[in-house]
Amino acid sequence: MLEQLLIFTRGGLILWTCKELGNALKGSPIDTLIRSCLLEERSGAASYNYDAPGASYTLKWTFHNELGLVFVAVYQRILHLLYVDDLLALVRREFAEIYDPKRTTYNEFDETFRQLRMEAEARAEELKKSKPMVKPVNNTKKQGQAQKVGFDKGNKKEGNLAADGGDDGKGKGRKLENGHSNGNNFEIEEPRMTAVVNGKENTSSNVSAFDVSKLQKKTKGGKKTDTVVNKGSKVDPKKKVTKKNRVWDDAPPETKLDFTDPVDGNGNGNGNENIEVVAASQGESMMDMEEIISSDSEGEEDDDEQKDSKPEAKKKGWFSSMFQSIAGKANLEKEDLEPALKALKDRLMTKNVAEEIAEKLCESVAASLEGKKLASFTRVSSTVQAAMEEALVRILTPRRSIDILRDVHAAKEQRKPYVVVFVGVNGVGKSTNLAKVAYWLLQHNVSVMMAACDTFRSGAVEQLRTHARRLQIPIFEKGYEKDPAIVAKEAIQEATRNGSDVVLVDTAGRMQDNEPLMRALSKLIYLNNPDLVLFVGEALVGNDAVDQLSKFNQKLADLSTSSNPRLIDGILLTKFDTIDDKVGAALSMVYISGAPVMFVGCGQSYTDLKKLNVKSIVKTLLK
Repeated sequence: MLEQLLIFTRGGLILWTCKELGNALKGSPIDTLIRSCLLEERSGAASYNYDAPGASYTLKWTFHNELGLVFVAVYQRILHLLYVDDLLALVRREFAEIYDPKRTTYNEFDETFRQLRMEAEARAEELKKSKPMVKPVNNTKKQGQAQKVGFDKGNKKEGNLAADGGDDGKGKGRKLENGHSNGNNFEIEEPRMTAVVNGKENTSSNVSAFDVSKLQKKTKGGKKTDTVVNKGSKVDPKKKVTKKNRVWDDAPPETKLDFTDPVDGNGNGNGNENIEVVAASQGESMMDMEEIISSDSEGEEDDDEQKDSKPEAKKKGWFSSMFQSIAGKANLEKEDLEPALKALKDRLMTKNVAEEIAEKLCESVAASLEGKKLASFTRVSSTVQAAMEEALVRILTPRRSIDILRDVHAAKEQRKPYVVVFVGVNGVGKSTNLAKVAYWLLQHNVSVMMAACDTFRSGAVEQLRTHARRLQIPIFEKGYEKDPAIVAKEAIQEATRNGSDVVLVDTAGRMQDNEPLMRALSKLIYLNNPDLVLFVGEALVGNDAVDQLSKFNQKLADLSTSSNPRLIDGILLTKFDTIDDKVGAALSMVYISGAPVMFVGCGQSYTDLKKLNVKSIVKTLLK
């Protein structure tokens, strides 16, 4: 049963709702659809699933782009209503005829909707009755019975595949068992596998129980293989084989090298004299500098678009194309948009945007332009490019405040430290960029404490200790092989006692598929409830950015013991100075996670940290 149907403008004004249905929706599926799908350029999807306490809804929608209207239908996910798409198309057509921009109520549409609904339901029932019932071939017979499909059509290849005997049958049987069945699904009655070993046939009547190791033992070198295995089993497990260093004749006695500074209980070493102290006045961080964008002409882009559209232009006559450019096309169709969207998708992928993201963006832009009237003296390619530019700006622009300094002062008023946790995969530069963020905060007179919670990687604590000495800020450390969640908790307690404003928590790098380390990270976030979870990612990655962020969020949600798990709040993009114009990773990460890019690392010094310039990124992506 249909739960609700709404018609509203793109500005958010509700024009009509079905009073006949009158069902109170649980949760806020419409608001979630607008916030998570329509505003994030995911409108190219066929449907959207919304889970609420006690209910699961499926939402389908369509647009009238010329009038700027949105039509949304809501129904229970378990029902699988077949007439919803047809009903939305009928409602869209009928409502467009009576729509007046000056009106805000359409009470007379109730009766029209009732008739349209009955018509759509009747059409779905007729289609259901007229559709022949075809039983699936694979499920009609038990395993081990031959499937006689297509024999009446005289297909000899299929006959050979299903045959038990004959040379042809054996050859085809082996081909099917190896997974190459030419696109046809057949079940073979007692398939036989024949292997010739030393001139003899080895026949097995059960393919699923076939053991490759048995075949290996019967080969010519089978005896040698057995002897090797027996020798390997005789090795004493107590004797641990270790590689010994070469000892030269005149070499001095070997001593163990240990460059680690001795540390007392307070975490203070005695190697301060070898560490250069970086004064806070060394230079201004790039976070506080305004980036100037050169306003170059976009003539090159227009030339490229003209080249792309030349093959399509040759199909039409000179007079018709000239008349169309002056008068404007009546309505844009999907076929008109496809060439320009394909060129735009290829351009985004060359800029390192993940293929899946580029495809979804193009589908969303097509959905927003389909049915619109093309203005006079305007090409389709330039219209598509303008729509894509608006979509990219909307995606990359943060939808919430990313002013960390304001949040730090708000936490300071509540007499508690502002906690930031840095997470990410191995080798992306978490510790280095943590030090850059600390340097930027010091310039704004914010007291910072570092927490060395990477107790897994060798040298991680020493690396962070070096940064702390250079910046002359305190560091909380407990060494290695400790529970990082407990270390972070003790660090926050220490910062509360000492009056530190910010605690920057460094964590171990971990791959998104490493469940034990992801479980430890989930425990750290759940136990300490940080104010900000920053994902540190490389700007060099392409398709892997989607996999990293989506799996990090998924693991944090699945492994958390909380009913409302914390996910990634923001992104710190590193190595941005090494990618030239391949800036697509920023778009992929923001699109897949919905989290804004809060910092961009662009060098190796403490000042090389800046904000993401959305206009510059969009211009580079579309260049």
